[in-house]
Amino acid sequence: MAVLWGIHNNQPALDLIEGQFVAIGWDELGDLTEIGPDRDAIKSRIFATYPSAKPGAIPVWAGVILRFMDGMAIGDIVVSPNKADSTLNFGEIVSDFYVEPSVDVHRNRRRVKWLQTGVPRATFSQGARYEVGSAVTLFQVKNHADEFMAHIYGVPFAAPSQVGEDDSATESAVEEPSADRIETYSRDFVIDVLKRMDPYRFEHFTAALLEAMGYVARVTQASGDGGVDVIAYRDPLGLEPPIIKVQCKRTVGTIGGPDVQKLAGALAHGGSEVGLFVTLGTYSSYAIHL
Repeated sequence: MAVLWGIHNNQPALDLIEGQFVAIGWDELGDLTEIGPDRDAIKSRIFATYPSAKPGAIPVWAGVILRFMDGMAIGDIVVSPNKADSTLNFGEIVSDFYVEPSVDVHRNRRRVKWLQTGVPRATFSQGARYEVGSAVTLFQVKNHADEFMAHIYGVPFAAPSQVGEDDSATESAVEEPSADRIETYSRDFVIDVLKRMDPYRFEHFTAALLEAMGYVARVTQASGDGGVDVIAYRDPLGLEPPIIKVQCKRTVGTIGGPDVQKLAGALAHGGSEVGLFVTLGTYSSYAIHL
C-alpha cells in the first residue's frame, strides 16, 4: 500500500513541477550512490563532512537521507508544500533514488508524476496542515494521510505507521518550533477566520483594511455593483486620482482570467482608476499575466 511522504524544499529557484522531481540537499556529502542505503555509512560521511554538526543532528539527517534513498518506494505519494503561495503539490514517486550531476544544488533526487498542484493549504483541516508543516525535510505523514489521500483519489486511505531505529530523533524534530512554522500557522489562522466570514462582512473587512492604510473606502451596494465591491479614494471627496475599485473573493481556490477581466472592464479609461483584487487564494498564470 502506498505511503504518503511530506517533503520540504528550501530552494525556491528549483522548478519541481516543471522538472517533475523532488529533491533534498546535503550535496556536500558527494555521490551517495557510492555508499548506498547504509545508515552507519551515511552517519560516518555526515560526521566527516560536517564535523561541527551537533551530535543530535547527525541521526536526524541520516534518517532523512536514508528515507529518501531507500524508504520511499515507487508508487508512494509525496506532498510538497509551496510556502510562496501557501499551496500543496501532490505527486507519485516514479523512480528510484538518483544523483543529478549536471546541477549545483539538490542533486539527490526522485522523479515524480504530479497528480495535483497548487492545492490551497486551507482546503485541509488545521491538524493536517500542521502535520505537513514539519520542521524535518522528509517525513512520513501518518495522522492525516487519509485526509490527503481522500482529496487526491476521492476515497479514504490510511497510511501504515513504520517507526524504526533512529526514527525517534526524527519524530522529535518534526515538532520543533521554528520561525517558518509559526509564520505559516499564523497565516493559516487568519485565513481560517476570514474564510468563515460571509461575503458582505469580508467586503467590509477589506474596506476597513484600506481605511487603516489611509484611504477613504466604502462598500458598494450588494447588487448592481458591476463586479466592484469596494471603492477607495485618497481624499474624502473622491476627487483625487487614482480611484481604487476593489473586487473581493472570499475563496481559497484559484482566481482565473475571467474574474480579473471583469474587474478590468469596470475601470474607467485614462488611468484615473486602478483595480485591486482581494482573495484568500491564488491566481492562475493567465490571470497573473493579464
